[in-house]
Amino acid sequence: MNPLRNRRLAATAAAAVVLSFTGTAYAAGLPADHGGDKITIGIKYDQPGIGLKTPDGTYTGFDVDVATYVARELGHEPSDIEWKEAKSADRETLLQRGDVDFIAASYSINDKRAEKVDFAGPYLLAHQDVLIRADDDSIKQPSDLNNKRLCSVTGSTSAQNVKDKIAPDAQLQEYGGYSECLTGLENGVIDALTTDDSILAGYASQDAFKGKFKLGGFKLSNENYGIGVQKGSDLKDKINKALEKMVADGSWDKAVQKNFGPANYKNEPAPKIGTVVK
Repeated sequence: MNPLRNRRLAATAAAAVVLSFTGTAYAAGLPADHGGDKITIGIKYDQPGIGLKTPDGTYTGFDVDVATYVARELGHEPSDIEWKEAKSADRETLLQRGDVDFIAASYSINDKRAEKVDFAGPYLLAHQDVLIRADDDSIKQPSDLNNKRLCSVTGSTSAQNVKDKIAPDAQLQEYGGYSECLTGLENGVIDALTTDDSILAGYASQDAFKGKFKLGGFKLSNENYGIGVQKGSDLKDKINKALEKMVADGSWDKAVQKNFGPANYKNEPAPKIGTVVK
């Protein structure tokens, strides 16, 4: 076989290898147009208002809107996005393996996670809070949770934190998921549900629950939501610039109102990029 043909075959094989990594070009450190037009983004599939996969196969929520805006700034149309479920326990692994280009999934920045991945942002400052019935005036401050039935989702530490640090006489009721907690709250079986206020606002904003619940507004913790990228990725700076533009042009405020507005969520102003509130 002549040398020229060998070189052509080698070039074709190399191109095939590059194309086989479409969707993980960013994770491999390649330029945006090197792996095709697709980009793979990790989101939550089960958090209304944050990240939700609907029965018709579409995706909604604040994180989805933020991720879509960022992707567009990186050169990708919404049709280029391949969404991938990013469960809390899987997020670092998805990034480390290059299964996704970035993750926007109510992903709170903390030191332990930052040892494994890098974070752009933060793009939202949330707080642990409680959700109560709209007509319940008996819970006006955190200590009023004493002797109240507080919903705890299996595997969550939020309710236990309240009992340990704020209301030691709270009665923890363990449920399998937030939807079950909401049903119990609606029916009076429990008195309060606790997790991040953004997540609570998302659930309360669903059509089935509008007007039935309210947030306590207690700000029991600071949760700085960041966009996770592979350690050392140059995507971090690019995403930060996209987030700054999203805030500057008003798209961030519109996304907050669209996804959390029906719950009367009193959100914090857009956080300063690179500043994590302890």
